[in-house]
Amino acid sequence: MKYKYPGYPFKSNYLSLKGGKLHYIDEGEGPVIVMVHGNPTWSYYYRKLISLLSANYRVVAIDHMGCGLSDKPQEYSYTLKQHIENLELLLNYLKVDRFSLVVHDWGGAIGLGCGVRRPDAIEKIVVMNSGAFRSSRIPFRISLCRIPLFGEVCVRLLNGFAWPARFMAVEKKLDKDVSTAYLSPYDNWANRIGVYSFVKDIPMNAKHPSYEQLVAIEKNLVLLNESKIPFLLLWGGRDFCFNDSFYNEWIRRFPRAEKHYFQEGGHYILEDKFAEIAPVISKFFEVEKKG
Repeated sequence: MKYKYPGYPFKSNYLSLKGGKLHYIDEGEGPVIVMVHGNPTWSYYYRKLISLLSANYRVVAIDHMGCGLSDKPQEYSYTLKQHIENLELLLNYLKVDRFSLVVHDWGGAIGLGCGVRRPDAIEKIVVMNSGAFRSSRIPFRISLCRIPLFGEVCVRLLNGFAWPARFMAVEKKLDKDVSTAYLSPYDNWANRIGVYSFVKDIPMNAKHPSYEQLVAIEKNLVLLNESKIPFLLLWGGRDFCFNDSFYNEWIRRFPRAEKHYFQEGGHYILEDKFAEIAPVISKFFEVEKKG
């Protein structure tokens, strides 16, 4: 049987929210693992992990509003706060009261933004090339996409963010069908609204609307560290965006973290190094073969 998205044979589920329908994957049974993507990916990024872990766990993977197979309303509050609230609404709808987190890219701020609101509910945390704290660093190529008018034309008309990510975010060339799957939800001006909004929502100074929200998350990360929640850090050393400064900051904030640094891995670390990551993350979640 062929699927529209290779390696992604999962049932689609939708939650109706104010503004549109939120798409999510809900596979397997057992302790819950919630996977939170960043920009410009979607739940497809986690397809191999979903298949691996859903044999023994219940895996929930969200598509943020404006991303992946979720609706892409043109008039919507695409902010860090709203994405966190959407994740909380989904968990409440699914009656999930305890869960582990797997986060990547801007999914770090969203997922841990949800986590710091309910630290007693978090069982384990996996962070991959991400951030959930302020940084003065932004790659020049991303800053260009934030320039008013020029940035919108670049990202939404010319696909100048999702399209180059296919090769800039990896060290190992993506298969053609996988590359197509990443881009498929972002095939026109209207459907790239979420990608562009994520770029605009990077808070670089105190005047930015999402700055206070990010500061609050940053301050409350200590709650997760003090709770001694098992923490796994998986890092690609050739990430042009979330570089070693972010990696070192995670270690400073979570000194007990289990760390695995992949020198030859890029930003899409699950694409470059899944074979090496699979046994590490399986052991971290103590996956045991059924039977």
